[in-house]
Amino acid sequence: MAGDTFDQLVHAAQACRRCPAMEGRRRVLSALNGTPGARVMFVAEAPGRRGGDVTGVPLSRDASGVRFSRLLALAGLERAEVFITNAVLCNPRHPSGTNRPPSRAELAACSGWLSAQITLVNPRVVVTLGAVALRALADLEPHCYRLGAQAGRALPWAGRLLVPLYHPSPRAGLSRPYTQQDDDFRALGDLVRAGHGPCDTSDSAAESSGAHDSRDQLGGGREV
Repeated sequence: MAGDTFDQLVHAAQACRRCPAMEGRRRVLSALNGTPGARVMFVAEAPGRRGGDVTGVPLSRDASGVRFSRLLALAGLERAEVFITNAVLCNPRHPSGTNRPPSRAELAACSGWLSAQITLVNPRVVVTLGAVALRALADLEPHCYRLGAQAGRALPWAGRLLVPLYHPSPRAGLSRPYTQQDDDFRALGDLVRAGHGPCDTSDSAAESSGAHDSRDQLGGGREV
């Protein structure tokens, strides 16, 4: 599916026709996502109809993108040094034109693209933004982490560090205070600059993932 290089992966993804509902939508994967070899990969839910689907740049232009840029600055990180992608590469939307959460079938159809990106980028730290992205990683390598319980922690996953954070949607403040989200990103920056970080192997990190935060589970992590 992926090919041996990032360019080959991009070419293959652009030709993907697995999801009929995504015909005519932009496949948001290109050099604009970042550089293979980045130490940090951010995985969000899906491109926004007013953001990545328009610009081709994940988490840009719309309200979530503006907020993400601010949070990234709090972490002391720049887009040029990280890789940003989504659990699905195309913008899922309702017939009315508004964003909707990706379906399980769409997540499954895109899981190979996500796996290939992780392999080729080979980040030390994978940061999920929202519960949908966290579940998408569990489909690649099983884990029992829950966003509500493990947000902001550095956790072991697939030989890397996994840091679950809330999506930068303005509405995510209903689930986790904005001040705490700011602190989460500052701590992420500290972790990255330290070059390594302790993995949280407490009992709570092994809890079942069956009770995700309801708002994120319903797609509340994106602007609609």
